[in-house]
Amino acid sequence: MGKLVVLKFGEGSFEQGFAVTLQIGEEHERATTEVTGKLPSFPEMPLYYSHWQSSYRQIGNRYRLHADKMQVTNVSMIQDCENTSHILRARFNTWLRAEEFRPLREKWLERLSSTEEVRVILQTENSQLQLLPWHLWDLLERYPKAEIALSSPSYDRIHKPRILNPLVKILAIVGNSQGIDTQADQALLQQCSNAEVSFLVEPQRKELTEHLWGQNWDILFFAGHSSSNGNGESGRMYLNKTDSLTIGELKYALKKAIENGLQLAIFNSCDGLGLARELADLQIPQIIVMREPVPDQVAKEFLKYFLEGFAGGESLYQAVRQARERLQGLEDRFPCATWLPVICQNPAQIPPTWDELRSITTEDIPNLALSTKRRFTITLLSSLAITAFVCGVRLLGLLESTEIPAYDQMMRSRPGEGLDPRLLVITIDDEDLAIQRENNESLIGASISEKSLNKLLAKLNQYQPRAIGLDIYRDFKAKQPDLITRLQQTQNLVGICKGSDRTANIKGIKPPPEIPPINLGFSDFIHDRDGVIRRHLLFMNQEATSLCPAPFAFSLQLASLYLRPSGIQPKFTSEGNLQLGKTIFPNLKSRTGGYQNIDANGGQLLLNYRSPKQIAEQVKLTQFLSSPINPSAIKDKIVLIGVVAKGDSPDTWPTPYGIPLDDQMPGVLLQAHMVSQILSAVQDGRPLMRVWSLWAEVAWIWAWSLVGGVLAWRKLSFPWLALAVSITFSVLYLVCFGLLISDTWVPFVPSALSLVVTVGLMSIYNPTTKVRVASGE
Repeated sequence: MGKLVVLKFGEGSFEQGFAVTLQIGEEHERATTEVTGKLPSFPEMPLYYSHWQSSYRQIGNRYRLHADKMQVTNVSMIQDCENTSHILRARFNTWLRAEEFRPLREKWLERLSSTEEVRVILQTENSQLQLLPWHLWDLLERYPKAEIALSSPSYDRIHKPRILNPLVKILAIVGNSQGIDTQADQALLQQCSNAEVSFLVEPQRKELTEHLWGQNWDILFFAGHSSSNGNGESGRMYLNKTDSLTIGELKYALKKAIENGLQLAIFNSCDGLGLARELADLQIPQIIVMREPVPDQVAKEFLKYFLEGFAGGESLYQAVRQARERLQGLEDRFPCATWLPVICQNPAQIPPTWDELRSITTEDIPNLALSTKRRFTITLLSSLAITAFVCGVRLLGLLESTEIPAYDQMMRSRPGEGLDPRLLVITIDDEDLAIQRENNESLIGASISEKSLNKLLAKLNQYQPRAIGLDIYRDFKAKQPDLITRLQQTQNLVGICKGSDRTANIKGIKPPPEIPPINLGFSDFIHDRDGVIRRHLLFMNQEATSLCPAPFAFSLQLASLYLRPSGIQPKFTSEGNLQLGKTIFPNLKSRTGGYQNIDANGGQLLLNYRSPKQIAEQVKLTQFLSSPINPSAIKDKIVLIGVVAKGDSPDTWPTPYGIPLDDQMPGVLLQAHMVSQILSAVQDGRPLMRVWSLWAEVAWIWAWSLVGGVLAWRKLSFPWLALAVSITFSVLYLVCFGLLISDTWVPFVPSALSLVVTVGLMSIYNPTTKVRVASGE
C-alpha cells in the first residue's frame, strides 16, 4: 500500500505569500500526519513562468493547438527555451526552500520513504500555482515512485455504484486533425489488450452527445486541436473543421457519463488545463492533460508509453510518470517535453488500475491461460532470485544471530528422552561443602577434601563401576598416602585437565599428578559467540606448551572405558573421523546448518542433548558416603563426580535450556550429556544431530519461497493473506521442529524469510495485475 500526500494552499497570492498545509497518510485511509507552513511572497515567479512560456510557444513544433500553419523551429529558439526553463526551475526550487516552508519539507522527509509509491495532490484555486512545474521540485525528484496531480479544493464523490464492463470501454474522439497525425493515436488505442474502443472521427455535436449519454464508458479520449482561454479557467476542443465545443456545452452528457462510471479523461491535445478545470467541476475522477501546447510527435510518444505502462499493470500515477520521463529522449528537438503531461485528480476518488476497470467474462479464458503461464514464470524467477539473495545473506553469516536462537527454542521444546541408566552422577552441592568444613576437612584447591575423596573412591570400588570420572581439577599433589595410592592404582578412574589456548590467552590447568596420562581427558568445552554450549569436542591436538597432555575428551575417555569390555576401541577413518564400533562420528565443517565460518578444528559434533531436566540418576556426596548402597545402582556403570554448588566458584555453563546464571547447567551434567551421546549412538543407534547438504538446504529454502509465491498469486484480501501466511509459517515451524525431534537441523529462519519476502514482493506486484469480478472477489 502506497502513501497519499496532500498539499493544500490556502488563500493568498504571489505578492502576499500562501499558507500551506501538508497531510500525509496511507492510501485509502485518513491522513495521520498534518503540518502547516507558509510559502513567502515571490511576485516575480509568474513572470519567470511567463518568460519560459513565451519562449516555449515561439518554437511552434507542430502543436495540437489550432489548425493554422506552424512556424519553422530554429536552434536559437530551442536554446532560448532551455535557458528560460533552467532559470524557472532554479527560482522555483529556491522559493520552495524558504525557511517558512521548511517544517513541511522536514516532515515530508521524516514520514516518507524513497522506496514507497506516493501520490501527491496539490489543492489550490490559484491557476498560476497550478501552471508551475511541480514535477521539478527537488524534493519530489528524490522519490522515484512519486507523481503529483492537481486538484481543486472543492470536490465530491460520485456515489452511484459503477457497473464493470467485460473489457475496458474507451470512447475515442478524433477531432480536427489538420496539420497533425491522429492516425497514430488510433492505432495505439486499437493495440490495447482487454479493451473495446469506439472511435468518433470529427463527429457532430449531437453524435458525440448521444454516445456520451447512451453507454457506460471507462475512458474518454480526445486527440486533435484544443486550447484554453487567457485566464485558463475554461477550454475548447475542436470537433471538426467547423465546430468546436467547451466542456460547458457538453455538461449534461458528460455528467451522465460520469454517473455511469467514466473514470478517466485523456486529452492528448494542447493547452488542456482549462478543459480540466471545467471537467473537475463535474467531479470526474481523473484527467490527464497537457499543460501547454504539445508537439504532435510528443503527444504520440506519450500516449504510447502511457498505454504500455497502464494497460501493462502499472498504477495510473506510475504509468504517467514513467511515460512523462521517457519523453526526455525527445527534448533535443522538443525542449521541455517532460513538462507537459499532468494529472488532475478528484481527491475523493481512488485511481483504478487497468484491470480494475473491467470484469471477467468467458471471453477472457484464453487470456487467463496466458496470465497463469506468466504468473508461473514470474513466481519461478522471483523465488529463484529471493532464494539466491537469502542464501547469500546466510553464507555471509548475517542470519546466524537469528537461526541459532530458533534452534535453541526448538531444542527446549523437544520432549525429554528419560534418564540414561548407564550413568550415575555424584554431585557436590553447597550443603556438601558446608558439611566438609564443619568436619574440619581441608578444601584448599578443591571442592572435595582428600579424606572424603579417598572414602568415596574406596566405597565406589567395592561395587565395581565400569568407569569413574573425576570432574574436579586437582593440579597439585595429594598429601594422604592412602589417597595417593588409590589415585595411582584405580585403573578405571579418569581425571581431567584443561588445554591452553594462546589466541584466547588461556593458560590451561595441569592434570592430577597421581593419575596415569592414559587415564586423562581434557575438560574443554566449545562455546559459541554467545557463550552457549551447542557443540561437543571429542579430540584435539594440544598446543606444544599446553599444561594438559590429553588428546581425547573426558567424555570420550569414559565412554571408551565403558565400551572396552564389548571389544570396541576408538579408531579413525581415512577422513579423520572418530569411529567406535560401526558408528562414525563425522566432524563438523566450518559451515554447518545455521553456523557460518566457525572454527571447526578438532573433532566436533553438534551436542544432541538428551533431556532438559535430569540426564541420569543423581546422588549427593554426603548422602552417598553416609547411606547404604544398592549394588545394582553402581555395578558396570559410569560414575561421574562433580560440583553443582553455586556458592563457591560455580562450574556452570549456558546451554540452549538457559543462559542466565540461575538456569545454567553444571559442568558435570554437561559431561554426562556428552558421555550419553556417545554411548547412545554406539549402543542404541540414537542418531547424532545432523544437517543436510548445502544444496539440499538451498532446495528446501527455494521450496518455501515457491509456497510464498503461490500464496501471493491466490489474490487474497489482506486479512486472508495474513492468515494464510501465518498458517503456512506455523506449518513450516512444525515441520522443522518435527525434523529436529528426529535429530535433523534444517533451515527454519532462511525458509521463513524467503517465504515472507516472496509473499511481500509478489503482493506488491500483484495489485497491478489483479482482476476483479463484477460481483466482487
